[in-house]
Amino acid sequence: MKISAMDWLGLTTLILVTVTLFAAMDFPFNWVFYLTVTGQIVLVIAVYKILTDDYTTDKTFDDFYEDQPIRDNDL
Repeated sequence: MKISAMDWLGLTTLILVTVTLFAAMDFPFNWVFYLTVTGQIVLVIAVYKILTDDYTTDKTFDDFYEDQPIRDNDL
C-alpha cells in the first residue's frame, strides 16, 4: 500500500502535536526527545513527498476560487 503525501502530512501533524502534549504533561525527557527527532524525520519525508507528488491540475491563477470567481470588473 502506497502512503499518499497527505497521509504523511497527517502523520507529521499527529506526531508533533503528541510531542507538544507530552512536553506539557512532563513526560520523561527521552520520550519527548526521541518523538521530536522522529517528528523531524517524518516532516522531511512529508515535505519531499509533497514536492515530488505527481499532481496535475488544469486550474490557473485566473480561476481564483471556484466558489467565488473573479469578474473582470471587480479588479
